[in-house]
Formats: sequence, C-alpha cells, structure tokens
Amino acid sequence: MTCKSSSKKYAVGVDLGGTKICTAVIDSDGRVITETTIPTNAAEGPERVIGRIKGTIRHVIRQSGVYFDMIAGIGIGSPGPLNWKTGEVLSSPNLPGWDRIPLRKIIQQSFDLPTYLENDANAAAIGEHRYGAGSGVDNMVYITISTGIGGGIICGGRIYRGETGMAGEVGHMIVNPGGPECKCGNKGCLEAFSSGTAIASRMRERLASKQYGEWRKDCLSAKDVFEAAEKGVEAARKVVQEAIYYLGVGVLNLTHLFNPRIIVIGGGVANGSPFVVESIRQFVREKAFRGVAEAVDIVPAGLGALAGVIGAATLPFVREDENR
Repeated sequence: MTCKSSSKKYAVGVDLGGTKICTAVIDSDGRVITETTIPTNAAEGPERVIGRIKGTIRHVIRQSGVYFDMIAGIGIGSPGPLNWKTGEVLSSPNLPGWDRIPLRKIIQQSFDLPTYLENDANAAAIGEHRYGAGSGVDNMVYITISTGIGGGIICGGRIYRGETGMAGEVGHMIVNPGGPECKCGNKGCLEAFSSGTAIASRMRERLASKQYGEWRKDCLSAKDVFEAAEKGVEAARKVVQEAIYYLGVGVLNLTHLFNPRIIVIGGGVANGSPFVVESIRQFVREKAFRGVAEAVDIVPAGLGALAGVIGAATLPFVREDENR
C-alpha cells in the first residue's frame, strides 16, 4: 500500500464498450497507475456485465496500492443514449438488454464512492481537455472515429450537453442525404460513410464482384482497407478518399458552427493512418471562412487508446472542481 502521508488524490475510470471494458486508476495529474481490459461479453446481459465492471474496479484498486480513502470517486463512460443526471443507461445498440439500467446507483452503492456516468465520447472529450491535446483551451471539439463516430463539445471550459444531454452526436450529422443507410435509420450520416464499420462495409461492396489477393471479405477491417489504399489498390483508395472527404465536410461544419480553438481527432481510424488528420486539416483550410480557419488547430488526440478510460476517471476531479 502507498503511504497515507501522500497528498495525492486518485480516481477510478471505467470505459464501457460493446466489446471490451477498460478500467484504470489515475492520479490527479492524469497518469495511469494501473489498468486492465477484459471482454464485455455484452450478449450475456446487464447483470453479468455489471458484475464484470465491479470485478475490474476491485482489481485495479487492489493492484494500484492506493488507499481507499484517497480515491475521489469512480467515473464511467458508457455508450448511450443515457441520462447523465439520473445515472441511467437508457438503451444502447451495443449493449443488448440495457433498458433504463441505473448503473451509477449500482456502482455507487457497491463501493460507497461518489460515482458519475457520462456519455463515452463526452468523457473522452473531458479527458483530452484536462490532460490531453486540448489542455488549457476553453473551446474545443473532440471527435472519435472508430467502430462508430462520436463527439464531445467543450464550450467555455465545460462540456456542452444540450437540452437533453445528447449534444455532440457528430456521427449522425447528415453529410449527404442520398448516401447509405445508417444504423440510426437515416441516410447519409457521417458515420455511414466514415466510421471503421462503414469503411469496411463499403469496401466489401466493391469487392462483391472481384477478388483481391488473399483478402477475406468476412473479416475485412478498416485497417485492411487503409493498408490496401497505401499499396495502391484502386478500390480501397476510392473508399478511403470518400471517407476522408466526408470527414472533412463534417469537421468543416463543426468548425463553422462552434468556431473552436482546437478540434481533437481520436479513435482507431484516425490513429491508424497518419494522413487522416492532415487531410481533414487541409480540407478545412481550403473551405472554411478565413477567420474561422485561422483560429482553429486540428490535431490528433493526445491520450491515445486510453482517452476513454482516462476521461472517465477525470469525472470525479471535474465534479470536485465545479463544487469548490
């Protein structure tokens, strides 16, 4: 155990996803003390998943060597829709059977620690704002491009949630009304063009009548498509060009709408190819109003793959600061 004389404060973060649960203890400087990642096994239902969440929290606290009374609280980043005020997960396409699950209450009662629930992309945005690429900036937009596309908006140094807490759903901006159908039911959403899932899906469509080497269409990933594009495969190059074009359109719209100082881009798709962020940056430079374009920096996320869990663990510190 660490010495009780230490003045450091710590927090626990849980990044709950459809495929994995990542849980960590961080200190008040944003450093990860210990971290674990396990499969969600979401198909087994809420009770089993919540049991796994509790198990990972116990594990990281034990492994960290931090005294329990030095932990400021627990933060959970969860896919939505959710109600951050009541702490309920209302539903989630990635978490079957989750219907008005009072996740915050369950975890808080289990550990007797202040517990906070936040949309996963909002949590990552808060983490990037406090410890990552957006540190010290009052107005920031965060975008994560991975299986889906999500976002978080920082206005005046605080997360902007909107009237019902669902602001920042940047993946469901319609960038081409004649585009492919999105899982939300609309057509032409940014997520339907530029998410990792969409990139792989649109490549499969192009492969339907052709064979490219040893590619297996049933296990094709966005990473495979980017690698093929870099090797000069024409079908892959066109899919990647389309995805980046619509990302540029989406970021351009956000630039004009919020006039941010910085736009932080993270997630597996952005991290997987160095030219994604640069291509978006160039598009905005060419298309945005001069005053807007000159004010904004478009940069990669600073916290990497741990942005979600660090952001979740940041929630107790943020609430402490707000209450001072």
